[in-house]
Amino acid sequence: MRYKLFIPGPCEVDEEVLAAMGQPTPRHYGPEWMEVFRETIGLLKQVFQTQNDLFIVPGAGSAALDMALGSLLREGETVVVGNNGFFGERLGTIAQAHGLRVVWLAAPEGKPLDPDDLRRVLDREPEAKAVAVVHHETATTVLNPLRELAAVANERGLPIIVDAISSLGGVPLPVDEWHIDVCVTVANKCLECPPGLALVSVSPRAWEWVDRHEEQTHGWYLSLRTWREYATKWADWHPYPVTLPTNNILALRVSLRRILAEGLEARYERYRWAAQAVRQGLKAMGFEMFVEGSFASPIATAVKARSEFKVDELVHYLAKEHGILVSGGIGPLHGKIFRVGHMGKASTLPYLMEFLFAVEEFLRKKGLEIPPGASLVGLTHYAVRDT
Repeated sequence: MRYKLFIPGPCEVDEEVLAAMGQPTPRHYGPEWMEVFRETIGLLKQVFQTQNDLFIVPGAGSAALDMALGSLLREGETVVVGNNGFFGERLGTIAQAHGLRVVWLAAPEGKPLDPDDLRRVLDREPEAKAVAVVHHETATTVLNPLRELAAVANERGLPIIVDAISSLGGVPLPVDEWHIDVCVTVANKCLECPPGLALVSVSPRAWEWVDRHEEQTHGWYLSLRTWREYATKWADWHPYPVTLPTNNILALRVSLRRILAEGLEARYERYRWAAQAVRQGLKAMGFEMFVEGSFASPIATAVKARSEFKVDELVHYLAKEHGILVSGGIGPLHGKIFRVGHMGKASTLPYLMEFLFAVEEFLRKKGLEIPPGASLVGLTHYAVRDT
């Protein structure tokens, strides 16, 4: 069965992008390939909204976060890490694995990080060398106030490392305007590609922190120094230290072209509309959202469990009966919420209608009185959209 992905990533990929994955595999160097590679980097810089150095690294987003923390900081140094969910905690775990002293900037699950709290933490920790935060905490679907957090870090002259794995391309994140020093994302979330590529932008200030010590102290593959060396010395034919997954990059190029043809603001608005349609429809059927207000992400929605049934019952029913995949909660939120993604085809009218009707059907099978079509209350604004 080909499932319809309503999970917070990866998303269901458009056929045009998938077709690029199926092309004959090109070699990863030489003039023909460099034309593709340089175009892809240029397109990425438009989506990142940056003039910073940018690297395409084979691997998961966590690998690129490992690269960032290990390259900028040295064992024993202090980093302030935002933690209001599973992935903030993981960011701190990666830092601790490098022997860094982690000071937590904490907020309750379901609530955003507070820039004023960051300012107070930095007042108490004058030895802090960097700030690291997750932009979109996918475990709870909170969108943290990155612009304001970055402004505090910049006030103190500290580099900020951002996990934008599930946000970049889905919400505004102008890297240069907000002075983000290292920004990490992946191809398989809001860039709507298959998994396999991590993408990293590095600012001039970040390079200053990398170069504070002459010696290489952080491995080889996941060292920003290594990638810069090849980008400089082998710039004309092989500006990366390893074989790149060329078909993944062909697919990424197609998707980036599609994103920019649609327009970034139009893409952001499509995600917002899809999220609102899902939330209004679910509320009309008696569900409550886990996150409300301006910090509720438009990329994914967390929905509270109900007393009439277990979350797993709904998740399994949607998968078995309709081929629709949503995600449950992770960590302490397991069984307490389910999460619905709005990326890719999950933000189109046919998919939204199928998902909402399937939830209606499940509720009626549980004996609840849900009028047919009650969930479509949020879809009226789609009538004039080309889906």
